[in-house]
Amino acid sequence: MIKFLDLQKINNQYRDELVQAATRVIDSGWFLLGEELTQFEEDYAKYCGTKYALGVANGLDALRLIFKAYIEMGLMSRGDEVIVPANTYIASILAVTDNGLLPVLVEPRLDSYNLDASLIEVAITSKTRAVLTVHLYGQNSIDDQMLEICQKHNLFLVEDNAQAQGGVWKGKLTGGIGDAAGHSFYPGKNLGALGDAGAVTTNDKELYQTVKALRNYGSHKKYENIYQGLNSRLDEIQAAFLNVKLKYLPKEIEKRREIAEQYLKGITNPLVVLPLVPDPQQHVWHLFVIRNNNRLKLQQILLESGVQTLIHYPIPPHKQGAYSNFNENHYPITEQIHREVLSLPMSPVLTDKEVQEVIQLINKFKG
Repeated sequence: MIKFLDLQKINNQYRDELVQAATRVIDSGWFLLGEELTQFEEDYAKYCGTKYALGVANGLDALRLIFKAYIEMGLMSRGDEVIVPANTYIASILAVTDNGLLPVLVEPRLDSYNLDASLIEVAITSKTRAVLTVHLYGQNSIDDQMLEICQKHNLFLVEDNAQAQGGVWKGKLTGGIGDAAGHSFYPGKNLGALGDAGAVTTNDKELYQTVKALRNYGSHKKYENIYQGLNSRLDEIQAAFLNVKLKYLPKEIEKRREIAEQYLKGITNPLVVLPLVPDPQQHVWHLFVIRNNNRLKLQQILLESGVQTLIHYPIPPHKQGAYSNFNENHYPITEQIHREVLSLPMSPVLTDKEVQEVIQLINKFKG
């Protein structure tokens, strides 16, 4: 079986170091807001090219806390609008609505699956305060047009960088381009913890200080609470694990790019739509996503041949029961994407032989 993602094999590469990290935390007797977290925050901020990084419980909380902080800072208010790509994972939208903000869904580009910057300006109203752009599947979603629009209309640019740690645009890494970014270290991410974990990065000192308090019950000093905060702290053991794996992230990204290049060159079936990647440095290939108008049949054939695939994501946010107020809305590009996408095996431990086997099976598919 060619696994979609072999987490055991990935983490076994670093088993000795992970065991040492866990032992160090256990022996220290300090499990929250300690030296391991401080070290990871320093190292991750340096990696992303930002002044600040804050470890939090998960990627959703990272985004929730950014918007909650802007509200506490008096820069946003409940009822304000945030532009969000319509085809994102639902967590992006949950972070908006959880703060009493209103998501304004905007279609993506069909070739990149990322937010179509040319559609942003027509969606802006007097209540718009931010653009939440999602680096979907691992590809940078920011361009000059998006930045110009945000500057022109005085909008915050928030990055959902859950899938794209290490992507580069004009010399900057994703997570360090906008005003703030939320990161996920869910185990299956390119930089994956061994449990839930996330982070906020920013160059804004006030935002940093506000999020730092909010993640810890709204407290800047023990037993003194200046905000109605959350309990969203990245624990010491996950911080220690992440610091082990952060060292190897550049190497793993390069391996992912090599695998993606094999897929891009090798898959020649005209029934399959391959991802468009104008600049390889802007993509870190968290997922390698193809499109086919009979994707369930293709998925079944691959499974019968011993190849695992996944669908990211089968139901768009505006068709979910959680957002029934959006259910009658129509976003044709988003709906086409969710109807056709199929994610192929992608991980730094895939062998060339396995990649070639997947390519051969796809090229034989007749629809």
